[in-house]
Amino acid sequence: MSRGTLAPHAALARLAMARLADYFVVVSFAHGKRGSGDGQGQILQRFPEKDWEDNPFPQGIELFCQPSGWQLFSERNPPTFFIAVLTDINSERHYCACFTFWEAIESSQLQNHLRNEEEEEGEVAALIQPAQLFAPKSLVLVSRLDHAEVFRNCLGLVYTIFVDGLNTSLETVIGSLLTCTIPITGGAQRTISLGAGDRQVIQTPINDSLPISNCSVALLFRQLGITNVLCLFCAALTEHKILFLSSSYQRLTDACRALLALLFPLKYSFTYVPILPAQLLEVLTTPTPFIIGVSSIFQAETQELLDVIIADLDGGTVTVPECIHISLLPEPLLHQTREALSMVLDPELEIADLAFPPSPTISASSLKMQDKEIRAVFLRLFAQLLQGYRWCLHIIRIHPEPVIRFHKAAFLGQRGLVEDDFLPKVLEGMAFAGFVTERGPPYREIDLFDELVANEAKRMQADEGSQARVRRHIKELAEHLYKNENPYPAVTMHKVQKPTEGCHLRLHQRPFPRLDEGTIQWIVDQATAKLQTAPPLVKAEKKCMVPSGPPLGAIMDRNGIILANSARRLEVVRNCISYVFESKMLEAKKLLPAVLRAMKSRAARHCLTQELNLHVQQNRAVLDHQQFDFIVRMMNCCLQDCSASDEHGVAAALLPLVTAFCRKLSPGITQFAYSCVQEHLVWTNIQFWEAMFYSDVQNHIRALYLEGIEDEGENHVEKANEEGPSQEEKSALEIAAEQCRLWPTVSREKQQELIQKEESTVFSQAIHYANRMSYLLLPLDTSKNRLLRGSGLGDAESVSNSFITNSIAGSVADSYDTESGFEEAESSDVANYVVRFINRFVDKVCTESGVTNEHLKGLHVMIPDIVQMHIETLDAVQRESKRLPPIQKPKLLRPSLLMGEESVMEGLRVYLMPDGREEASGGAGGGPPLLPAEGAIFLTTYRVIFKGTPTDPLVGEQVVVRSFPIASLTKEEKITVQAQVDQFITEGCAQLQLRSCTFQLLRIAFDEEVASESAETFRKHLNKLRYPQQASDTFAFTVGHLSKAALQPKVKEKNPSLRTISRNLVKNAKRTIGRQYVTRKKYTPPPWEARGNQQHFLEDNEDEISVSEEVDRSTLTPSTTIRPSDKMTMSHLVERACCRDYQRLGLGTLSNSLTRSKNEPFRISTVNRMYAICRSYPGLLIVPQSIQDNAIQRISRCYRQNRFPVVCWRNSRTKAVLLRSGGLHGKGMAGLFKSQNAPATGPSQADSTSLEQEKYLQAVINSMPHYADSGGRNTLSGFTSAHMSSSDSSEKRQPRLGSLMKQVMGGKDEGPLSRGGKWGSIRASGRMSSYALNMEVGSRLAGKELLSTQANGAPSEVSFLRQHRASLYIIGDKSQLRGVKPDPLQHWEVVPIEVFDARQVKTSFKKLMKACVPGNPSAEPGQTYLRSLEESEWLIQIHKILQISVLVVELLDTGSSVLVSLEDGWDITTQVVSLVQLLSDPYYRTMEGFRLLVEKEWLSFGHRFSHRGAQTLASQSSGFTPIFLQFLDCVHQIHLQFPMEFEFSQYYLKFLSYHSVSSRFRTFLLDSDYERLELGLLYEEKGERKGPQLFRSVWDYLDRLNKKTPAFFNYMYAPEDGEVLRPYSNVSNLKVWDYYTQETLSEGPSYDWELVQSQADPVEEAAQPDTSAPQSRRKIVWPCYDNRSRTEPDAISRLLEELQNLEMELGQVPERWKDLWDKAKASQRSEVPAEPSGRVAAGSLLMASSLSHQRRSFGVYLQESGRGSSTLNLSLDSDSSSASTPSSGKQGGRRSTSTLYSQFQTAESENRSYEGTLYKKGAFMKPWKPRWFVLDKTKHQLRYYDSRLDLECKGVIDLAEVESITPGTPTMGAPKMVEEKAFFDVKTTKRVYYFCAQDVQLAQQWIDRIQSCLSDA
Repeated sequence: MSRGTLAPHAALARLAMARLADYFVVVSFAHGKRGSGDGQGQILQRFPEKDWEDNPFPQGIELFCQPSGWQLFSERNPPTFFIAVLTDINSERHYCACFTFWEAIESSQLQNHLRNEEEEEGEVAALIQPAQLFAPKSLVLVSRLDHAEVFRNCLGLVYTIFVDGLNTSLETVIGSLLTCTIPITGGAQRTISLGAGDRQVIQTPINDSLPISNCSVALLFRQLGITNVLCLFCAALTEHKILFLSSSYQRLTDACRALLALLFPLKYSFTYVPILPAQLLEVLTTPTPFIIGVSSIFQAETQELLDVIIADLDGGTVTVPECIHISLLPEPLLHQTREALSMVLDPELEIADLAFPPSPTISASSLKMQDKEIRAVFLRLFAQLLQGYRWCLHIIRIHPEPVIRFHKAAFLGQRGLVEDDFLPKVLEGMAFAGFVTERGPPYREIDLFDELVANEAKRMQADEGSQARVRRHIKELAEHLYKNENPYPAVTMHKVQKPTEGCHLRLHQRPFPRLDEGTIQWIVDQATAKLQTAPPLVKAEKKCMVPSGPPLGAIMDRNGIILANSARRLEVVRNCISYVFESKMLEAKKLLPAVLRAMKSRAARHCLTQELNLHVQQNRAVLDHQQFDFIVRMMNCCLQDCSASDEHGVAAALLPLVTAFCRKLSPGITQFAYSCVQEHLVWTNIQFWEAMFYSDVQNHIRALYLEGIEDEGENHVEKANEEGPSQEEKSALEIAAEQCRLWPTVSREKQQELIQKEESTVFSQAIHYANRMSYLLLPLDTSKNRLLRGSGLGDAESVSNSFITNSIAGSVADSYDTESGFEEAESSDVANYVVRFINRFVDKVCTESGVTNEHLKGLHVMIPDIVQMHIETLDAVQRESKRLPPIQKPKLLRPSLLMGEESVMEGLRVYLMPDGREEASGGAGGGPPLLPAEGAIFLTTYRVIFKGTPTDPLVGEQVVVRSFPIASLTKEEKITVQAQVDQFITEGCAQLQLRSCTFQLLRIAFDEEVASESAETFRKHLNKLRYPQQASDTFAFTVGHLSKAALQPKVKEKNPSLRTISRNLVKNAKRTIGRQYVTRKKYTPPPWEARGNQQHFLEDNEDEISVSEEVDRSTLTPSTTIRPSDKMTMSHLVERACCRDYQRLGLGTLSNSLTRSKNEPFRISTVNRMYAICRSYPGLLIVPQSIQDNAIQRISRCYRQNRFPVVCWRNSRTKAVLLRSGGLHGKGMAGLFKSQNAPATGPSQADSTSLEQEKYLQAVINSMPHYADSGGRNTLSGFTSAHMSSSDSSEKRQPRLGSLMKQVMGGKDEGPLSRGGKWGSIRASGRMSSYALNMEVGSRLAGKELLSTQANGAPSEVSFLRQHRASLYIIGDKSQLRGVKPDPLQHWEVVPIEVFDARQVKTSFKKLMKACVPGNPSAEPGQTYLRSLEESEWLIQIHKILQISVLVVELLDTGSSVLVSLEDGWDITTQVVSLVQLLSDPYYRTMEGFRLLVEKEWLSFGHRFSHRGAQTLASQSSGFTPIFLQFLDCVHQIHLQFPMEFEFSQYYLKFLSYHSVSSRFRTFLLDSDYERLELGLLYEEKGERKGPQLFRSVWDYLDRLNKKTPAFFNYMYAPEDGEVLRPYSNVSNLKVWDYYTQETLSEGPSYDWELVQSQADPVEEAAQPDTSAPQSRRKIVWPCYDNRSRTEPDAISRLLEELQNLEMELGQVPERWKDLWDKAKASQRSEVPAEPSGRVAAGSLLMASSLSHQRRSFGVYLQESGRGSSTLNLSLDSDSSSASTPSSGKQGGRRSTSTLYSQFQTAESENRSYEGTLYKKGAFMKPWKPRWFVLDKTKHQLRYYDSRLDLECKGVIDLAEVESITPGTPTMGAPKMVEEKAFFDVKTTKRVYYFCAQDVQLAQQWIDRIQSCLSDA
């Protein structure tokens, strides 16, 4: 034991006896300093007056006699007794027993005192005779023994003698008290007498290491309760400050004593003052922990202590300040302790609920016994907490005295409590350090605790479940503790005189006499002399070897730390390692990922270290490069999960291995594994090195003594044999105990020799460790001046823990992570740091383990040399490692490119990292992890492409492709990966995250071989391509012109002339409108190619634009003929989509003379054909017949962007029209809605404009036929009867409208439809309640109730049929229409609605992207996804758009016209108008119609695609706002609800979504027709295509694809005539579009059709030759990897595919899929009637479904047949029978789908590039026959027919299969009279065809034509 922290009594242990009392003191009251009311204590007498040598007199006793201050009292108090505890400088405790009584103070004394005071103050006051006062006086015994009762008795005796005046001399009693000696321990019993006829028996405890508690512990629990005491207990152990409050001093002492008793076997080593005097209260602010008691008088002073836990014993509360967190015991111990305590303290609790409690209720134990039982509970608790602690002790020296260290990390690791809050704090604490010092030594006395830990561990575990057994154990332990305190149960009676009752109240008491010092001193001297002559009593030391108990592992195993399936994992680890050492690298590579994943488990890490260790022992430590690489990777992964303190000893086990494994770099140069595993926190943790060092020293010291034993053993061989094995198994502690036992018997020289041996062992280990540390701390490349990182790294996990460099050289520890704090210095020399770190380590361990100073100095000299030497070897290693060949990386796969797509940057090697979508990383969807993947990133003119292979070898042969068009890039940012994603990715590499609005995310980390400059170049190119200068630089324009463009000088502005013209045009137009008429001469835009060279078009005189002054106003009337110069432009305009649609809708035709019957309500106006009025409108517009062109000019000024109202669609049934415009300007608004009754003062500008505007709207209303019918007043009654008799009853339809409007407005609707929106989709309107609306629609929308009478005075109760319904509703923005009052006289009405603006769409879309394609994996993906989806509010916006659209549809359907006038008229207006037409008119639900709709409403009416898609540099700042995508999403929602109403499939919508942002086609590029005209795009499509491949328009491309494949066709298509769709729009009915979430990693996005097809084919070819093996028909479809629809097509696609294959095999001309489809439907239609009733057609294409009631979701409905029986008709078209469409009265109103496809009919003239007759030789033994051959370039095939007129193809030769064309030779049966050179052979992959032409020229021509076809391909 080191002497520093001896137990309080340890110094006395050498003497068996000790004085009962050291000093006797009399303390009395003395007046305090003048001016202070309080007095102070003063020592009157003390005995003996000389200090004892071994025990000086404690200072400050007088403070403790009256802890709350010395005061005078006005009455006598009864005597009091308490014990204060003082701790001296050697941390020994002195017990001061204070006995206090009160004496009357002499009045003369007091008066003198008062007089003195007053004189000083200079005031003479009348002397008042004070009442009698009493002063306290204390008798104090000071002792080092804690025998409270004995002291109470002794002092009581002294007082009794004095009070009762007994005839015993006080001096004798006090003398004998000071000379009385008693044994300290050993359970002796001693009777003492003080010579006053008294007798006391003193019992000493059997074992002085166990604390004595009497009843104090039980009392503490009574006062505070279980939870509070446990809280204090944990606070004391974790070193918090604890303060007890009580009004009783004795209770304070008891409480403090009890808390200390509970802490056993730990000893409290901080400030301990059970009673703190008032004068010392500032001690409470000390920063160190303490246990202090204070009288509750001072409660107020303790309130401001912020970090002190206050226990109020009287009130039973414990107050913990907010800033303090008390760590409680770990579960399950906390729970078990609580249960055990309640069992002891409240035994009745268990049976409290029993109906028949057992008759002898359990008697509560006596208080003393209960006290011991509680202590037993805590003793058990400590035994469980510190179970197995002896296995974590390291003994570093045995002689001269044991030096012992405790390995905390290992202990916590084995207990599985590393993360625990409580135990680590206890182990760090001072008390535990004392515990290790005291109980660590292996050879000493043992006590109850040692036995408990060693022998009862198993028992305590077994007892855990059963309360009775726990109770029995507690009782046993309590017996022990009780017996220790009271060894002799039959104690002889004490006999001590007590004073008579009430003696303290006697009036005339004499004061306590002054004692005679001489007498007492003489008695003391006598006794001391006697003691010196007596022989010293040596206490027999009962030392023995301390038992260690079972090792921790044995106890902890059942805690299930080892995982159930770990056996399989360990197997994998072992196999992988054996493969590595057997050089089966491929096998090892397959297992490696599994091994690296397994390293998460502790068992696997230990298994790895054991396996590697075996291989080192077998001398297989020298590895080749690849083995080395694998071993290093495993080690790194293994270390990566270790924390810095290495609880599980994994780093410790690897330490010897990293210095063993190596590889030869060149002769004489070896690289060891340590140079590749330096990047781990554990190596910079000084505690780790200490623990390692101590553990090694212990092993060496053990070996030292084992050798000694074996040497001696050679003499007695037999004996050695018997004991041999046990010697080996002895632990270091056992050997140390043996050595300690023998030590006293060993000769002096031998002792010296042993000490020296041990010291040199430690010293040699220190040198060894200095080497080891330099290995792991010096980086491979020491030349880099790297500062060692501070502990700023924080978490161990965030460090990239492993990597492999570009050569097999392995890794370089690029930097240091240090927690133990290298001082950051400017000096760049790494060596200095390492030297300093090692020096610090060596200093610490050597002083602790007693290395001599000379040796230590020697070490300090050696360390710099060691480090320097190591640096030199490392330099050589590094030089060599650079020369190693680079690691074979997978070769880069090149992506396939589109025609015209050119590579901008060659592939940069990168890793594609997993993002928040789980499936690819082998997450929720299962499947192997496809990401991270290793490959390259390519940048082309069109796309960013990643192509590579997964790093997981199990899926290594798959190819991963992710790509997106550059134009769709929305965000590019540098990122840092938080978690260590992959062991390949080094730290410093650039990492980018690219996000695209096609819902793709590329998180890439550049390989370290990619220079950072290349990465930067990549970013620059990307940004340059993403935001070209102008639209004409985008891919759609530059495709195919790249080389040319590069050579030409940069052209600043294409077509400058046109731009300036149009600018002037618009300027002049504005200036001269009404006075001038703008005309222009013929202008044909030159073809695109001619525009590169900056020619000025105005050199051509034809191209001038003339502005002619027109005096005659008649020229502006509609009948004006168009001038010839304009005809060209006009004819172009007529061809535009909108014009075709106007003709279809019957809104007007444009004949040359522009003459037309006056009775047509609308006309096509050419007023905007020069785009002078509105740039963003098309050239031809539909306006009311009665409005003149010059008025239009004025009206347009009222509207934003001049977008005045124009008609875009008319309902064929109700003739209501749909108009669109921009929002109104403020001034226009005011005018329009001014009250008409106010007298107009004069034709001011504003007035005239607003009148014009009003006229315009009135003209629209007049155009509606019913308006005229009902005499201008639109009452619904007349209207209904006239127009709605045929439709489904309008009465039932009516109520919906109001409630719907109300919803759109955001109002509440109390009717039966209150959740509105649900009413749309079910056709049977009978469900709707016929609830009447007594409110006008418009005012509902404005939220105002109508007046009780209507405008015409009729009562308001009239039926709603006669209610006022406006002819025209203007849907406008609430914010614009604020303050507008509805005017009952007008026929239009304003519907103010709230809409979101483009900005909100933009932010919403950003959030939607983050939700669907999150950048980082989240904790609970499902929830996070749904939460962020909701936050994005995307579906809420879709809901809003659909809701408004359905409202408009409903209004149009009931015969009111609608003008949609929102924002600028090109975003939400466009969405709503398009959706309304789509819902109302089935034509727009065909492919042709949808194209027309998009061309008309989106392209011609100027939706700003470039601006919203941020396609050019100018619009970069505005950001990406997907208005069009939102529209397509709405269409998708409608498609889902009405799958049979659309001719196109969902894929068609996705295709458009993708290409609307891809910039591959020019269709969606510019902002308006005007801009397209300016670039010459508007009319170029005709006849100007160079290559058929380069499709400029997405529509042409779609048409071409549609002929080839049915991918865009919806097989469910079976429309109903005149069907108006009303979709549900509630958010609950909307689905997230799978376009946002799905991806196909096998091929990238499937929307660039050529790419996908070209990839699919080679795979099939490769699969064919392998016919020998049995072919499995199973296909594995991986989520997110395979294209599901292709791998697993729907039934119809599958049948079509098979047909095509059969046709190919039979050599027939393949039929178009559309024809097949129509045939199949026709035949099926004819089959149905022939079937017997009640059966379903067997040949039907779709599965029959019995769900007949809701035909909108399934292609099935009941058909009434003539016989009255019900047949299920699977018709997919509406024209099967008249009975199938009972709702529509007329039949065949729509042309059948097949006619839409007439353009695809096989015509005789189909693509025949070259044709003629050739002779063809048949198969073997067949003759030559003439056949008519057709060479088809587009289909790339050679077909032959029997004759020229034959329509049926006899065979097809696919040119793709042709290998060569060679001159042939005539064979048997060849035609005569033909020259030999006319023969030629065509060799294909399948066979050879022999041909013969009529003559040589023809043959040559055929050969050339076929060759050119081949080369074109």
